[in-house]
Amino acid sequence: MTALIHRSFAALPSERLANGQPAALEAGFAVDAPIVLDFDASLELIRRDDGLRHYARNLRQDGLAPSWLPRGSYRVGWHCARLDLPPGRYIARIGLWDRRLGESRLRAVAEHPFSVEGEAAGKGSDGAWTLASEGPVELDRLSWRKGPTDWFYKHFDHAAPTVISYMLGDAPELRGRILDVGCGDGITDLGIALRTEPECLYGVDPFRGYERLPEILAANQLDPSVIPDCLRFLPADANHLPFDDDSFDVVLSWGSVEHIAGGYHQALLEMRRVLRDGGLLFIHPGLYYSSIGHHLGEFSPEPHVHLKHDPETLRRMVLEGTPNYIDRAGEFASPAQYWQWYTELNPITVDRFEQELRMLGFEFRRAALRTDERIDYSPELQRYPLLHLGIAELYLACVLRKPARPAGFRALPLGTVEAPS
Repeated sequence: MTALIHRSFAALPSERLANGQPAALEAGFAVDAPIVLDFDASLELIRRDDGLRHYARNLRQDGLAPSWLPRGSYRVGWHCARLDLPPGRYIARIGLWDRRLGESRLRAVAEHPFSVEGEAAGKGSDGAWTLASEGPVELDRLSWRKGPTDWFYKHFDHAAPTVISYMLGDAPELRGRILDVGCGDGITDLGIALRTEPECLYGVDPFRGYERLPEILAANQLDPSVIPDCLRFLPADANHLPFDDDSFDVVLSWGSVEHIAGGYHQALLEMRRVLRDGGLLFIHPGLYYSSIGHHLGEFSPEPHVHLKHDPETLRRMVLEGTPNYIDRAGEFASPAQYWQWYTELNPITVDRFEQELRMLGFEFRRAALRTDERIDYSPELQRYPLLHLGIAELYLACVLRKPARPAGFRALPLGTVEAPS
């Protein structure tokens, strides 16, 4: 990505500014690549007489946090109601920034000279930022403007950085080979691939939801050319991953193991097999007994609804009800599909899942739990453990410790038995 300044600063109303009066600085720039991520702008006001920086502020400090900008032309501006600087000659310097793996990168700089007249009051200049589009891009339609209810925001703006930074700590392994098991529509994988620039990132999902990714991008004012060459998708089954042993530096699984029909243990074995010794696992399993563990939010907002009603009542609620579809980037499953997915859910709990991972050689590096603020008990809930009901979400980052293979050991494909010689 290269962000280009295509017009220099303009100091308003003139290049000679007076203390106590309004002042403004603005600059136009263009993003000439398909996308720029974690955009920021900085402003420094440096007095040339003493070389001191008398004001410094960036866009994000003032509450503007553009997660990304698509290709287009923009204008960034700073204004204050009452200028308050020591008099003298100044340079206004603006910088444009993006971010990769926790590292901010300066991409363009522009400078503008001006002077300040009149005595300063000593209260400091209170400034504010603006960001505007100068082309066809509609900022209000971008996911980071829509916020947490938007499907693209949840996966591109939230889930991808959660995996990269919050859970995996911007680990250098993210620049290597990554596998996502159960990638769905591929939005999170795209966000990870663009932010980490790995050697390769494979997203696998037997239901091929990733085939809709170009359509989803177009709906979010992005061209399909934003998909990098390192990102590839396959219609593979988590129980039979088509990769060699020790193929990946990082394996990811966000909200998928609870959906593997017939159990997820074989999928965990496969993830372990293809992950190298010392590699990283991020996994976010759906917790069945949580308030949202039913995955039937389109049919009922009631917490723990699946634990309060008998199966026949739930079946009628789903198959005979009218779903209040949650934003899923244009995907609308039928009630029958929702009911099938519900009946296939694996009853995952935190304690059992922890034991299973430890038995497979996973050493915990980070864990995050999201709990419900309050549990309102009904008679039907009395028999369930408090922690099963109260923990809504579990996020885990692990490192794999594989035992050394004895001399002469040869791995066999899963499910094969070798006859003795």
